[in-house]
Amino acid sequence: MPIAAIYGPDDFEKSVRQPSRAPVQTSSGTRQTALPRPSLEWTPEVERATAHLYERVRSVITAVEWPLMAPTIKAINELKTQRDAVILAHNYQTPEIFHCVADIKGDSLQLAVEATKVKASTIIQCGVHFMAETSKILNPDKRVLIPDSRAGCSLASSITGADVRLLRERFPGVPVVAYVNTSADVKAEVDICCTSSNAVAVVESLNAPAVIFLPDQYLAKYVASNSDVKIIAWKGACEVHERFTGNELRAYREADPSVQIIAHPECPPDVLAEADFTGSTAHMINWVRQNQKQRIVMITECSMADNVKAELPDVEIVRPCNLCPHMKRITLANILDSLLTLREEVTIDPPVADKARRSVERMINLKN
Repeated sequence: MPIAAIYGPDDFEKSVRQPSRAPVQTSSGTRQTALPRPSLEWTPEVERATAHLYERVRSVITAVEWPLMAPTIKAINELKTQRDAVILAHNYQTPEIFHCVADIKGDSLQLAVEATKVKASTIIQCGVHFMAETSKILNPDKRVLIPDSRAGCSLASSITGADVRLLRERFPGVPVVAYVNTSADVKAEVDICCTSSNAVAVVESLNAPAVIFLPDQYLAKYVASNSDVKIIAWKGACEVHERFTGNELRAYREADPSVQIIAHPECPPDVLAEADFTGSTAHMINWVRQNQKQRIVMITECSMADNVKAELPDVEIVRPCNLCPHMKRITLANILDSLLTLREEVTIDPPVADKARRSVERMINLKN
């Protein structure tokens, strides 16, 4: 069914809508913890030590580029042991990060689940800020670092905890589901979180006739089209996925009728209507693995196409390249700096973290 209503910041009086208190901070670390910077020269030793890693990415990284990356990759992998650190990387990270230094890889749900199993004392989150917050929420006693704290998210910045409280006042008794692409402050105000992998299942698990679903209006429309629950949405959108259009997809199909198009549910409805398959990044990757069609158009952030191509070099992947500027703030260079200096540590006010943990753990513990 269509969504029942959609709201945004302009729908509340400015005198009532107060900016939410920023519960999340990053600390800059201390000089005492810094380690000396290693040599980053391309040497025969570096070439030998990283040869097996280059085999993973040779279909997407040229032999000319590799000597510029390999010394930093080797240094990162050695420092992880020294710092008792583990690297979590989202599917939108570039191949040299995703395939060569990450220990745990996946979509938001996979990373949230795996974050609860981490044994290392330090987590390096290669993704955007809300992902680092989620790792900290689930690991309050661990050090969580993000290589660049400016790596934000248009969805997370579209709504505040104060907005959620105003929505609850307007719709008393209606449960609230927050996409994981939200701040800790927002997660602290909702009943349960979801990801694009489990959004429909989470909404239906509440057994309610109506649900407030925020902040992604397009994911809300996707959920509404796959459920009988009345959805009250928020006017948020992913700046990467909202740029795709149905006309663009039709042009790909007209050029090659055999092409298979797979899309992320953060895309507008006219895009999903043209797709052969719709799913989260993890579901999209699994679809490619299982089908391995001759030509695939992947409608999502384009680094994921590179990562899939590195794994499945025989699949031809057409890349309509919409880059996420926030994901691209994470680089080998600032991952190395994080390990050397332990700076950009994520901290969350304990009362906020405790409330947010309940909504995240409720999602993780949901049996689908």
